[in-house]
Amino acid sequence: MDGPLLVIDRDGTRPVGEQLVAGLRRGILDGTLRPGDPVPSTRALAAELGVARSSVVAAYDQLAGEGYLELRQGASTRVAQLERGRIRAATAATGAPTDAAAPAGIERAPLVDLRPGIPSTARLDERAWRAAWRDAARAGVPGTPAPPFGSPRLRAEIADHLRQARGVACSPDDIVVTAGTSDAIALLASAIDAIVEGTPRVAVEHPGYPSARRVLARRGAVRTVPVAVDDDGIDVAALAAIRPAPHAAMVTPSHQYPLGGRLPVAARLALLDWAEASGALVIEDDYDSEFRHLGAPLPALASLDRGGRVVLVGSFSKVLTPWVRLGYLVLPANPGLRAAVAAVRDDETCPVPGIAQEAIAALLASGAVRRHIAAARRDYAHRRRLVLEVLSGIEQAPLAGLDGGLHAVVHLPDHAAAAAVVARLEADGIAVAALGEYSAVPGAGPAGIVLGYAAPGDTRLAEALDAVRRVVLATLAGDGSRDTRAGGELERGPRTGG
Repeated sequence: MDGPLLVIDRDGTRPVGEQLVAGLRRGILDGTLRPGDPVPSTRALAAELGVARSSVVAAYDQLAGEGYLELRQGASTRVAQLERGRIRAATAATGAPTDAAAPAGIERAPLVDLRPGIPSTARLDERAWRAAWRDAARAGVPGTPAPPFGSPRLRAEIADHLRQARGVACSPDDIVVTAGTSDAIALLASAIDAIVEGTPRVAVEHPGYPSARRVLARRGAVRTVPVAVDDDGIDVAALAAIRPAPHAAMVTPSHQYPLGGRLPVAARLALLDWAEASGALVIEDDYDSEFRHLGAPLPALASLDRGGRVVLVGSFSKVLTPWVRLGYLVLPANPGLRAAVAAVRDDETCPVPGIAQEAIAALLASGAVRRHIAAARRDYAHRRRLVLEVLSGIEQAPLAGLDGGLHAVVHLPDHAAAAAVVARLEADGIAVAALGEYSAVPGAGPAGIVLGYAAPGDTRLAEALDAVRRVVLATLAGDGSRDTRAGGELERGPRTGG
């Protein structure tokens, strides 16, 4: 590695990190380094070249983000499997040399899934993951049913995780293990139905999480009441004006889904005052709270609640992987609600297998989840910047939702334009979601597309984002849209969010 592949010019003006990235990238593109080849550890390469280890770490991180290297916790860093026909698409966004030798007519790659809600598992510590499952498998096989609220060990680890990550002071007795967010909402819907006379009415954000609305509608004959959101999140004044008051309100205050607003502290306190005055519950979906890109995290509603009105809903689907299907409720000091939840769980036992609960408990105890969140946050911040670089500056198509989370919103003039963009991208093998799908009032609400940027590596993401930009501009061409990028430079005009 200290031969022609990596030559450090110590007298030049180019930073060492850039030289490392360029040399390794060149070696991968010309075949000197082949897919699956291990590269030296950051410590070994830094010592060999006589450079700071931090420079090598930064270079490896950048190349992993671009899709050239595979970084795995507890395993050697290796050269990624590149689809060479896709490399040209990455060069415009990453500055990599063009792969002029790539043969023409390469078959089009399979679908690039940019639908929101899909996390990356590239940084997951596979050694810790396997060890956690081995630890769970070594335990004796119980002959008794699993505890209705979940494994005591897992509940204790979740409570400790929330204390450290979200500042929520709760005990293991407050935790109810669920099979993800949908199961948590279904459980709450049944519990609310048991304690409310007549048909429960639950306020939901408009636009908002469509799966949550469907789950509520299917459980307990719950009636949903749409409430508009503004740039910050749910409109608390509009909620308070509803008569009669809903029995509960479901909100995403950390990162409004899908528009991306963040409910200010004053609005959070007003929401709690409304709940206390009306005797209502607040279902706090703590969506994307782990991944803030701008601004410090705000306190969870549950940490501000003094009246026993807030139920916190969380999940490890975005933090780790949707395959786990593991989430949780944090119940407030509300005896009636707790009794109702317990009654439902007596009839519908916890659907998460005990071995999975024990494995995730071991993973949390090892610190691997905390490390994974930190590493994934860096990757997502890098990809967020790529989204901004490629999609900013399109008139009539401002970006939003980028202050946190794993997705972005591209606003469009109307739903017809959004449908055309979705269809054209689908024809190109790229999946995105229409913003209209999130509307709680059919045909109403803002128009646009929602795209996730967490799962694809930079190579694939760059190609997909270029296609999104091209399709959006083509769709808007009849409306006199203008691309404000000139001469390859990006002019950042006004935009929403991020």
